[in-house]
Amino acid sequence: MRRRKGLGWATVVFWILLLYIIAALVWWFVSLERQNSEIHLLKKSAILRTDPVAYQRQWSAINDLQVRNTKKYIGEGVTFLLLIIIGAAYIYRLVRRQFRLQLQQQNFMMAITHELKTPISVARLNLETLQKHKLPEERQQKMLHTTLEETSRLDTLINNILLSSQLDGNDYRMAAEPVDFSDLVDEAARQFGSRYPARTLHTDIGPGISLLGDPLLLRLLVSNLLENANKYSPAGAPVACCLYARQQAVVLAVTDEGIGISDDEKRNVFNKFYRVGNEQTRRTKGTGLGLFICRKIAQHHHAAISITDNEPAGTTFTVSFKA
Repeated sequence: MRRRKGLGWATVVFWILLLYIIAALVWWFVSLERQNSEIHLLKKSAILRTDPVAYQRQWSAINDLQVRNTKKYIGEGVTFLLLIIIGAAYIYRLVRRQFRLQLQQQNFMMAITHELKTPISVARLNLETLQKHKLPEERQQKMLHTTLEETSRLDTLINNILLSSQLDGNDYRMAAEPVDFSDLVDEAARQFGSRYPARTLHTDIGPGISLLGDPLLLRLLVSNLLENANKYSPAGAPVACCLYARQQAVVLAVTDEGIGISDDEKRNVFNKFYRVGNEQTRRTKGTGLGLFICRKIAQHHHAAISITDNEPAGTTFTVSFKA
């Protein structure tokens, strides 16, 4: 709320200063033009008093000088006005972008605090319970399995944060090796099914599809798209993962039947820290890095990633690689 209020005040101050500068520019133009007219009249009066014969001869030259000065003032004023408008528009967009980035970073810190605290708390509680109580073997194994899942989730979260920083700064050294993409997607789908056994996952993975790329990044791409589909799908709704080759492209498509994404937000979901809605009202977990990393991975593999609506409900994320 405080950030939005600050943005509102900054916008008001910006427009006040801009209007003041434009008003000052208009005032200076009027003053210069008035001065030009006065000088023009004084020159005519001086010539008429000193040399009436030359008055008619110099009349045209004095008028031409006045017209040239007027054109000069107009040209300089218009140029200055255009520079002011262009500079003001650039600064306005820059300031608003900075405020939005600060708001997104604040939301990210709120989300990351929760995301880090939850698995640590669950793992600690489970381990303390195992330490203090002698539980049946089946219960122990279940708690250990839950603890391992939470630590794996924590490890994935930390890797996402580190990798997003490396990809954003172009510090990641991407491997370029032949990858059996069919096996990779199939393995990612099996891991997804083991993590979320209650979620129905439909797969249609074409056999023998290979790519030249980084296996770690490609695995993370598939995993993040599946995690995103699971995150925004209601309980009981299926998720679909398809991989196929067509013409000169390899296409990966992940479809959910969730709430969907509005057209206004489709342009922003791949931005860093961006999440649909706001941190106070959304209930889904996340940091706003998953789809950002997907876009970066697609760019590193010279692939295109896009969003389309799934009928009757949900979203389809499509990544097209050059075969």
